Amino acid sequence: MRVDQLVPAFHRGDAIGDTASHLKAFFISQGYESEIYCLERDEGLEKESCLFEEFVSPSSSDVTILHFALVSPLSKKLISFESKKIIIYHNITPENFFTGYSEEMVRISRLSREELKSLAPDTDLALGDSEFNRRELDDMGFRNTEVLPLFIDFSRYERPHNTFLYDLFRDERTNILFVGRIVPNKKIEELIKVVFYYKKYISPLVRLIIIGKTSSLPKYYHCLIRMADEFYLKPEEICFTGHIPDDEMYALYKASDVFLSLSEHEGFGLPFLESMVFDLPIIAFDCTAVPFTLDGAGVLIKNKNVDHVGELVDIIAKNNDLRKNLIDGQSQRLLRFKKFQRETFLLRQIEQLLK
Repeated sequence: MRVDQLVPAFHRGDAIGDTASHLKAFFISQGYESEIYCLERDEGLEKESCLFEEFVSPSSSDVTILHFALVSPLSKKLISFESKKIIIYHNITPENFFTGYSEEMVRISRLSREELKSLAPDTDLALGDSEFNRRELDDMGFRNTEVLPLFIDFSRYERPHNTFLYDLFRDERTNILFVGRIVPNKKIEELIKVVFYYKKYISPLVRLIIIGKTSSLPKYYHCLIRMADEFYLKPEEICFTGHIPDDEMYALYKASDVFLSLSEHEGFGLPFLESMVFDLPIIAFDCTAVPFTLDGAGVLIKNKNVDHVGELVDIIAKNNDLRKNLIDGQSQRLLRFKKFQRETFLLRQIEQLLK
């Protein structure tokens, strides 16, 4: 029996790619034939995957899993197979966030949602990697939905951090960290407003560190740079790092005082769990998948008034007792996440489909 996975783009270090690799190894360990098929892949992943053109149509006793995040030719192919069909949904950012920044992304987002919805009648099991994503699948008409939490290789965070960068950023400034793509749904402009308030009314010794690709949506990124300039914020106060090596990212997690997210759309929110790993207190706007990922940990806020958020950042950065309580709560949440037996859960779902 085969359990194959379809991934439009197979990348190393990518959450979808890492999940697919982990599941492939697990399926093989359980005695199944298993392969990852993709339309494109990073150089060096040739031994870990096959191009979709090599895919042999499965039989009714096989299982085919499609990782869905964007529109791709693999969706229509999935419908044509005789195998049991599973979708793992990694979320689609709604098109309205891209309006005014990229008409192409507006189009891709709309088409992706339409395509996902079209798969509902032919899908035997639809899995969201968060409860928020599962509810979206329900709303789209998928009849058998469950939550399969994102696979995370926590051993990677045990590697050494960059000590030079850590020492460089551990100065007298309050470091506010955000990690994620530089795209409009992340609402980075609101982080900049908080820093402006903090500098003017609390202390000039503040720094916003933003880790993430600046090339995802250049028009939005350039708007942020212009906004920071209009607020008279200097490069040492608004620090866009771009994409950086893991050891540098770990150093900045360790050097920061607060992780602040004012994002209005998250399908899961891996940086929240990373903040838990590095004992970094979290403040996050209550929306989409955020409350499910935090699951009672961190500080959820209902409004984004800059004075409210700025003062809260200062309190959490400087109150050691409060920091300890928040970190303890986050550690308990992290432990609950690690304890979930996602492989056993998925295997049980597959066995039920095949009965």
